[in-house]
Amino acid sequence: MAAIYANENFPRRVVNELRLLGHDVMTSQEAGRANQMVPDEEVLNFATEQQRAVLTLNRLDFFRLHRSTSGQHSGIIACTRDDANPAAFALRIHEALSSCTSLPGQLIRVVRHSS
Repeated sequence: MAAIYANENFPRRVVNELRLLGHDVMTSQEAGRANQMVPDEEVLNFATEQQRAVLTLNRLDFFRLHRSTSGQHSGIIACTRDDANPAAFALRIHEALSSCTSLPGQLIRVVRHSS
């Protein structure tokens, strides 16, 4: 399973569901980096130092970072917010990760199902 660093604004209920699916998820709160307005570049650098993929809702900012780093990171999982069903959201992330053979340097997009 994947080693993940959940960005500060990522829903805790989804993080908990990902853990139940077997993923190793560290939150910014657990890392002592919450409520500090940490710039996205530092979030990505920290995750890379920890050899974890960033899990974020800040899609456009992390798309830009992926391009500007030429993929020199431990992975980015950029999601469209979906609060309706945390378990289903976590399962979509899990399925996207399961289809990826290697996370380093990858940008994975997880989008909300249309209603």
